[in-house]
Amino acid sequence: MSSVDAGQLLSILIEAARSSPRCLVALAGPPAVGKSTLAERLARGLGPMAQVIPMDGFHRDNDWLDAHGLRARKGAPETFDAEAFVALVREIRAGASPAYPLFDRTADRTLPGAGQVDPAARVLIFEGNYLLLDRAPWRDLAPLWDITVSLAVDEEMLTSRLVQRWLDHGLSASEALARAESNDLPNGRVILRESRRADYRLV
Repeated sequence: MSSVDAGQLLSILIEAARSSPRCLVALAGPPAVGKSTLAERLARGLGPMAQVIPMDGFHRDNDWLDAHGLRARKGAPETFDAEAFVALVREIRAGASPAYPLFDRTADRTLPGAGQVDPAARVLIFEGNYLLLDRAPWRDLAPLWDITVSLAVDEEMLTSRLVQRWLDHGLSASEALARAESNDLPNGRVILRESRRADYRLV
């Protein structure tokens, strides 16, 4: 695994786009490490040839989570429709340009078919927590990526960022820590400990 900064990674993706009609990139890492921000920055740098596809659209809906006793664990690997996400990536890998769901954070619900793969896009930047997770069915993604990137942090830094995220939402210090420790931090630990080694690590 090579360490790169955002500028170097952009150069790598530009070169990949020149040598392949369609390049699938996985940006993976725990919550609150900047995956979405990096994905959008790279897409801006690449211009019209790039498209960002978030994994968040594959959240199970709240009724499903309630029926399976998983609402409190929303965001954990088992609360995503991983099989449907793998199927989408396979379609795109095969050259198709399907619709895909997005996630509305304000409404806390998925929006089926709200996204559409642009047939002209040459670099598809997927971003999400579990893109490199080495457990079924997530591991089925491994052979589908052309380039994988990890935005890993140590557990201390992860805790700090997760707590700050909840502080920014108006929670008190004790509430923010409790919220982070109840769900986000356990999910982050899974990612840190069970993800496959990436081609590149962002520094």
